[in-house]
Amino acid sequence: MPRVLLIEDDSRLAAMVGDYLRANGMSAAHAGDGEAALRDLRAQVSDVILLDLMLPDGDGLDLFKRIRDLPDGRGAVPVIMVTARGDPMDRVIGLEVGADDYLPKPFEPRELLARIRAVLRRAGAAGAPAADILRFGRLEIDRGARMARIDGEEAVLTSHQFALLLAMAERPGRVLSREQLMEFSTGEAQDYDPAFDRSVDVHIARIRAALEDDPKAPRRIITVRGAGYVFARTQDAHT
Repeated sequence: MPRVLLIEDDSRLAAMVGDYLRANGMSAAHAGDGEAALRDLRAQVSDVILLDLMLPDGDGLDLFKRIRDLPDGRGAVPVIMVTARGDPMDRVIGLEVGADDYLPKPFEPRELLARIRAVLRRAGAAGAPAADILRFGRLEIDRGARMARIDGEEAVLTSHQFALLLAMAERPGRVLSREQLMEFSTGEAQDYDPAFDRSVDVHIARIRAALEDDPKAPRRIITVRGAGYVFARTQDAHT
């Protein structure tokens, strides 16, 4: 049963969301501020975090960074930012810092549930695919472990970045638009949204930083102007 941690100062809203998630086969815990959330994450393993950006003891973006810095991989859990701040730039900033999704308030419980299930699929919490490895020269992409390695060393990627990488690596040589990348990586059709287009570009830049010898002159993930991105079939000189 997936465990969802709600970091939310509105206890009434948290109780309503928690009840809805439990009725749909999930476990829900609640932290009313950032310090309580960090204590919970140090003590328990969660599968998804719902993070309100407006908290009584600090900014949610600062808390997000502290979560990502937790030791022993506890900070790698997928995060959906949930906030009443509906400005599109807030969404862009949230996705740029590495959040897996962003949902403005007020929201429909069914949409929240769908987004939680989507990030669980990306993270492999709802059942990982068969453990096989895609190899492209010095790069290995391990589907089962949901991990990428360069020369045997793990590349640091978020669950969403790995999903984007896998979507491209499974279709080498094919130009994929940003909408296709979001659809292939989440398993859901995507409506056009400039904020998500921007987030794809940001995540691609971070994947390149983790995998490319020179991110400014990429050999693995190539930009096709006006069209999208293509994952190169041949990436290393000795391949």
